[in-house]
Amino acid sequence: MFLVLLIVISSFTCKQNKSFSSKTFYCDTIKKDSVLIDSTVIDSVKKDSTVVLSTKHYKTNAHASYYHDKFTGRKTASGAIFDNKKFTAAHRKLKFGTKVRVTNIANSKSVIVTINDRGPFVKGREIDLSKAAFMSITAKKGSGTMLVNIEIIE
Repeated sequence: MFLVLLIVISSFTCKQNKSFSSKTFYCDTIKKDSVLIDSTVIDSVKKDSTVVLSTKHYKTNAHASYYHDKFTGRKTASGAIFDNKKFTAAHRKLKFGTKVRVTNIANSKSVIVTINDRGPFVKGREIDLSKAAFMSITAKKGSGTMLVNIEIIE
């Protein structure tokens, strides 16, 4: 009975997003985890976090920070209204709409965000994440920056 329930749950929760139809997503049935695709959290039952995406290395050991709450509700450089609860980011050079995987070097947690703003405007920082994205991968709560690896999802 438990095995049947596990199979039913995994069939509903491990779905491939249509916008990534050429990509392959694998789902195992041991460990509960979640994957973020296209600003949507997809809960999946996985054994070893095997999610296969086509990515291109962009930068290692980059400094990441997050937006202050005062920016919520303001327009971003792309024209979208900023929401600190969405998984978005600011970058100086990457095109708007680019999907980027940001991985915290300290704990190997990663998140996929969409570039929709310009910045950060602090010397030495590479990317500004929304607060939701930052807090989902941070090793220490209360820290405002972290070292990350950045990959572009193709």
